[in-house]
Amino acid sequence: MSELESSPEISETLEYAGFLDRFWATLIDTLILMAITLPLTMIIYGGQLTIEGSRQLLGPWDIVINWLFPALAVVLFWHYKSATPGKMIITMKVVDEKTGLAPGLSQSVIRYLAYFVSILPFFLGFFWIAVDKKKQGWHDKIAGTVVVRLRK
Repeated sequence: MSELESSPEISETLEYAGFLDRFWATLIDTLILMAITLPLTMIIYGGQLTIEGSRQLLGPWDIVINWLFPALAVVLFWHYKSATPGKMIITMKVVDEKTGLAPGLSQSVIRYLAYFVSILPFFLGFFWIAVDKKKQGWHDKIAGTVVVRLRK
């Protein structure tokens, strides 16, 4: 039995979360973040915010609301809850690959920044989840994390 399987944080049956489960969790998280950030951005920038055309930087609050707040929220959720709200709804956790415990703060930051590595080559790092033995994306491999389903 591996350290991960014997960890008290993991339920009786260890099951790596697959691509579709993780996709749905990400969709839920995106909708929640949009419900917070879009109204704030509209309140501050109003008419400057357009749906059509290319995305451009609107100003300093745009960076805070649409870049820093989501990054901080996601990293803190991973660190303190081992899951974002979407993962909680679908009963998944992000855990350290070796210990099965919540990822450390630096590990969570690395995992978030590694998302950009997974995105750049046509999202290949995310699609990798579908074929990997442990269902790890490139960001998981870089940060040393796995995402598990919680089954009782």
